[in-house]
Amino acid sequence: MPLDAARADVTASDVLAASARLRRYLPPTPLHYAERFGCWLKLENLQRTGAYKVRGALNALLAARERGDRRTVITASAGNHAMGLAWAARELKVPVITVMPVTAPVVKAQGVAFLGATVRQSGQTYDEAKAHALQLAEQHGFRYLSAFDDPDVIAGQGTLGIELAAHAPEAVLVPIGGGGLAAGVALALKSQGVRIIGAQVEGVDAMARALKGDASPIAPKATLADGTRVAEAGTLTRDILSRLLDDLIIVREAELRETLARLMLEEHIVAEGAGALALAAGRRVASRRKVAVVSGGNIDAAVFAQLLLDTRPRPPRPPRRRAADPFTAEAPASRPAPSPVAPTTGSAFANATPGRSATAAVPLPGIAASFSKTPEGSLP
Repeated sequence: MPLDAARADVTASDVLAASARLRRYLPPTPLHYAERFGCWLKLENLQRTGAYKVRGALNALLAARERGDRRTVITASAGNHAMGLAWAARELKVPVITVMPVTAPVVKAQGVAFLGATVRQSGQTYDEAKAHALQLAEQHGFRYLSAFDDPDVIAGQGTLGIELAAHAPEAVLVPIGGGGLAAGVALALKSQGVRIIGAQVEGVDAMARALKGDASPIAPKATLADGTRVAEAGTLTRDILSRLLDDLIIVREAELRETLARLMLEEHIVAEGAGALALAAGRRVASRRKVAVVSGGNIDAAVFAQLLLDTRPRPPRPPRRRAADPFTAEAPASRPAPSPVAPTTGSAFANATPGRSATAAVPLPGIAASFSKTPEGSLP
């Protein structure tokens, strides 16, 4: 279904507006420093529904209400978008229908039904479920809400970047399926000199192919990162990422599995496959202020248990002793400071102790000053 011509674009201003809408519903998720990975983690697995997708879903419903659009919303999702939409619909008391593939993780399908949304299961893949949802939307006059290729959804996902802006990262790594999260975060942070780096699984790389000029649908392989398993990249997201994405790293399935197990065993963080994807790509990114988005934690218990039985991670290296904390060390003179947002004494990177989580920061100029309402200071 083509995008509404009047809403076929999304800008940083839309992300700022989304941040203002969502502030009263969704508190910021914390940052955690994974010392053995040498990377900060944005813990979206602690989000209301266990994944970042609730941001875009809630913003889409709120924006529609502002426009006076009262249609029933229908969507297709492998799980997290459906859960986010179901939670948002319950909060706003609006009807929604979710179409999920029969292969969707049981924990996600049960979660959607528990939140009160109407659940329909159709097809073996996300794209087959999407085709069925589009058919129902046309037959009954529903509003079809894409899981990633919608301006309101992209703007909502970008609020994650707004929360990171006050901490002045050098690089942010995000998992990519259809590209909604990466597009939103890029809109929020790219103007401030932050490198935006995507991550996909080998054989589940529709966006990587599209950015190289091949936008034809693929047959994605089975992967632990089921949330990124789409046959075709989004049209709107592809346009944004072609302009703003700095790099896209392809991760092997074995790397993903090992990272997911290590994340649990070494950092005691439970993530789903897509949630560990950005961190798996992080080992190839040289930066002392890099953040990997742990996009969700809704993994099926049986799948996770089998993963821990099957995967034998390498013994963790002991934390390296440093003369100075890399987050307080002065940046090389050859590297200009990000603009308009720069590190301050309130930055989580400046004050947080490795191994601790950081949730608060001083509001800063520009984006952060306008929309960040977190208390001053950071955790000791």
